[in-house]
Amino acid sequence: MSTLTFETSANKIWFDNDNMWVSLIDGRLLSIPLVYFPRLLNATPEQRDKYEISGGGTVLHWEEIDEDVSVPRLLLGYKDRTYYKNKI
Repeated sequence: MSTLTFETSANKIWFDNDNMWVSLIDGRLLSIPLVYFPRLLNATPEQRDKYEISGGGTVLHWEEIDEDVSVPRLLLGYKDRTYYKNKI
């Protein structure tokens, strides 16, 4: 039986006008549209820059805007749950 795993962690993040960029320790670079995470989309650039990487690089956290993003879930293509609520 084969098991697919997503074991990596983030070491840096930054933003452009439309995307959050996540650099992973294994060399991959993820680009995630900000529209997938409404709190980040609506945050100021200063608020976006006030993040913490925790959990050994598996969790991205913004205290001021109450946002947590799981790096393994990003790799699986998941969006913020509020993204789906706004699409219904």
